[in-house]
Amino acid sequence: MGQKHSKEEHSVQVVNIKRREESLNVYPDSIVNPPDRPVSSAVDSSSPTKAEATKVSDNMIEVVAGDVSDFTDGETKEVDVAEQKVLLVKEDGQFYAIGNKCSHYGAPLNKGAYCKGVVRCPWHGACFNIKTGDIEDFPGLDSVPKFPVEIRDGKVVIKADQAALASAKRVKPMVKKAADNNKSVVLIGGGPANVVCAETLRQEGFTGKIVIVSKENCLPYDRIKLSKAMSIKPEEIALRSHQFYDEHDIEILLSKEVTKVLPEDKKIELNDGSELKYDSLVIATGGQPRQLPIPGSDLKNVYSLRTPHDANSIAENAQGKNVVIMGSSFIGMEVAAFLADKAASVSVVDLVRVPFQLTLGEELGSYMKQMHESKGVKFYFETSVKEFNGEDGQLKEAVLANGTVLPADVCIMGVGVVPATGFLKESGIELTARGFVTVNKNMKTNIEDVYAAGDIVEFPLFTADGQQVNIQHWQMAHQHGRIAGLSIAGKPQDIRSVPYFWTVQYGKSIRYTGYGFGYDDIVLHGDVEENKFVAYYTKNDQVVAVASLGWDPIVSQAAELMSKGGTISKEEIKEQPDSWVSRLKSY
Repeated sequence: MGQKHSKEEHSVQVVNIKRREESLNVYPDSIVNPPDRPVSSAVDSSSPTKAEATKVSDNMIEVVAGDVSDFTDGETKEVDVAEQKVLLVKEDGQFYAIGNKCSHYGAPLNKGAYCKGVVRCPWHGACFNIKTGDIEDFPGLDSVPKFPVEIRDGKVVIKADQAALASAKRVKPMVKKAADNNKSVVLIGGGPANVVCAETLRQEGFTGKIVIVSKENCLPYDRIKLSKAMSIKPEEIALRSHQFYDEHDIEILLSKEVTKVLPEDKKIELNDGSELKYDSLVIATGGQPRQLPIPGSDLKNVYSLRTPHDANSIAENAQGKNVVIMGSSFIGMEVAAFLADKAASVSVVDLVRVPFQLTLGEELGSYMKQMHESKGVKFYFETSVKEFNGEDGQLKEAVLANGTVLPADVCIMGVGVVPATGFLKESGIELTARGFVTVNKNMKTNIEDVYAAGDIVEFPLFTADGQQVNIQHWQMAHQHGRIAGLSIAGKPQDIRSVPYFWTVQYGKSIRYTGYGFGYDDIVLHGDVEENKFVAYYTKNDQVVAVASLGWDPIVSQAAELMSKGGTISKEEIKEQPDSWVSRLKSY
């Protein structure tokens, strides 16, 4: 997030709230600390409605969900339909039904945040339109099934195709390439931004040629899993299969690196000497690991984590060995959590005072530090690695600037990334001093028909009054790709997505939404030691970001409120953490 604060710059107001008695143990990434039920009139908190299914044809069944008078506007309810879960919603007197499992990782949507036609996943913030089931914000690629609802004799009747009912995911209809369309869209980079962009183009009727150029040797994959499940294989986390791309006429060029962009000729040059012509170009090359000039960093088993091969090599070589991790932000700490029970020792080195200091602040950073220490992880803060020493080309120890010498068979340099935009320096595409690509609300660069998306861009964030920002979140990259695709398809929309990310460590998941850069205070509710809290990051008198653990779906509720243009004042969360939630029904 880039924010930096010293202890003197802001305070932390800790508000002790009596723990609620009821709890819902429904979140697999928070099983150790089941979240308490939030106060929200916009989300169903009752038991699922069980209804007897009636078969009306070979493929169609229907159930009576209840009397019309049983439901109120803005209420969501989970309904059991033939042993599957359906989300039933009443809005403006009309009833709608969609699949109740988020298409990303299966979270129960009735436990999420609902606001005027949109339900937001409680785990990772994906949004679905309750009238259509279409995904409107991310992460994830798929929509959810939609089911017809009828009113008969005062009863609410859900009709469901059994095949759709059995699937939590639905792919929106897509066109294919047409022989008479000579237009070509080239997408540089194999991440989620370009996958979503390609699918958006096909969904919106683009019948020209689509080519994704990736320097990696595997299909686009779920990169954020690399630091959480390091032994995983790329085919296990592929976003789509070869068959999917073939069926929808999306060409994938693997192990190809773009060396030059020539906008005046509308072409790109590749490292094998070949060229590709384009009518529209999208650049989403992501980040590349920051390289520090540390003596000995070329020794064997000094790693950066960027690819499945990196993750697999680290996991294999760290077994029973001494591991040093440089950096205590998300990559470094997720790697530490993965290796804590596998390596002989795990040591973390960083210039800051506590993990996540720059993003979560010192109070929550201290909590994360204690959690890792309880698993045997050791920390060396306010220092850095001065040099690596080895024998026969193999890493053996890390020497710190304060003189400490750590045994090190493996080192992971989790010190951040820089934008992979060096190949654009002579293209005429506007770059910032730090190498980021500047885009507008439609993801357009300063060059006609050239767009950029994902971690490499600075774009106008609507929750920050249109300030140009760089947000390196998995969720935001998806949305960038969608906006770029809509622009190319001639259906432009302004980017209007609230930043949302999460981290999972030792079975506990911290969620975060908003843009906390420049926050000057933190209002903290709950009990950090009991693994249940919600933290409000404020700037002047307004909440700019919210983080929580074991308090779902409050982060998703905050994200939904912000997405509708709503704000949360510092005053209203001083005493009660969720007094603002009821306002979701008013949008």
